[in-house]
Amino acid sequence: MTGRTTQVTRYVLDNGLTILLKEVHTAPVASWWVLYRVGSRNERTGQTGISHWVEHMLFKGTPRFPAGTLDEAIERVGGVWNAQTSFDYTAYFETLPAQHIGLALEIEADRMQNALFDPAEVEAERTVIISERQGSENSPTFWLHEETRAAAFRVHPYHHPIIGDMADLRTITRDELYAHYQTYYAPNNAVAVAVGAFDSAELLRQIEALYSAIPRRPDPPPVTRTEPPQQGERTVRVERPGNASYIYLAYRAPEAAHPDWIRLAVVDSILAGASAPGGDSIGNRTSRLYRALVETELAAGVGGGLYPSVDPYLFSIMVTVRDGRTPEEVQDALDREIARVSAGEISQAELDKAKKQARALFAYGTESVTGQAFWLAFAENFAGYSWYEDYLSRLDAVTLDEVQDAAARYLRRSQRTVGWFIPVDEGDPPRSAS
Repeated sequence: MTGRTTQVTRYVLDNGLTILLKEVHTAPVASWWVLYRVGSRNERTGQTGISHWVEHMLFKGTPRFPAGTLDEAIERVGGVWNAQTSFDYTAYFETLPAQHIGLALEIEADRMQNALFDPAEVEAERTVIISERQGSENSPTFWLHEETRAAAFRVHPYHHPIIGDMADLRTITRDELYAHYQTYYAPNNAVAVAVGAFDSAELLRQIEALYSAIPRRPDPPPVTRTEPPQQGERTVRVERPGNASYIYLAYRAPEAAHPDWIRLAVVDSILAGASAPGGDSIGNRTSRLYRALVETELAAGVGGGLYPSVDPYLFSIMVTVRDGRTPEEVQDALDREIARVSAGEISQAELDKAKKQARALFAYGTESVTGQAFWLAFAENFAGYSWYEDYLSRLDAVTLDEVQDAAARYLRRSQRTVGWFIPVDEGDPPRSAS
């Protein structure tokens, strides 16, 4: 929580670039993030995975910084850099000694407009990304997540996996990638964030010098395919080679800007232990589902998750069935415990413990300047940066009645998709059905 009381200053350049600055002088480091409002949510059938592929291409060089030169430049000053693509965004960052933040500013200003998309590099990266998907396919839970999410979303593009469908990865062209880049990589579709040991006025002058001349582009097309109401429980059964059975529950959940989101986050903490984007957790041995499933030796593991999303998404629960147990008996025990919570069997003591765990996880995830900069950019994308700044106060304000009400309204069988992974012998043909 170092430096969190420092005020965030927000600016918008004439070309539409949103800038957030937060001074944190506890260590001589700074983190610079540029987040674009584009992810798998913005993709159409035939181009799934294109946002993630474009992310890869931005590491393949510009006329000013040929491929490979920036790895050396970042390493030389003792910094790190990386990128990530999700449902709602693609983001790039550099964290480095504060006196070198100018290098980070130059890198992102340059590749916002000058990425090459060399045809040979595109084809080389096609092989890399196909291999990445094939590597994920070695995990039974990848197939279970993909099939269950596809069943949960039949209209909204959250249906698509971030990595993309294999058919699209084989056929997307260089021109399609470049058009996607030209459509979404614009200052008016980006949030730039700096957190660290700098003078805000001086840094703003540097940002304006590098970014203000980048032309604004037409606003990207909006996402208009709203998921219709679910009319009953959906089920998915995936049968593939594997060493264990898994159960995956996906309940309809509100978008992060909705008042119910923070209440359902507390339900998540009560049921499965506090969670955060990226899979961070602080352990869940005192959670309801751990005690009901793992301590009774029905399951080998259990976890949950509630993702802060732009549009309504999912609250999920994943269970690894213990060897010698059946999915049917684990599902029954799981449903009994969820029914207790949805019926309002939550105590004030449980609420207090859940809040304490959620606060600890939040502090852990936002301790570094890199974590704080990410969360500011992430929250600005879906609700405004104050969503992050006010997170703890909103968490503390959640009442027992609100948690009981949220559990009753969202943990309904009619509003969930149930996925089972059933391992089969290597010789059996893999199949899935929903």
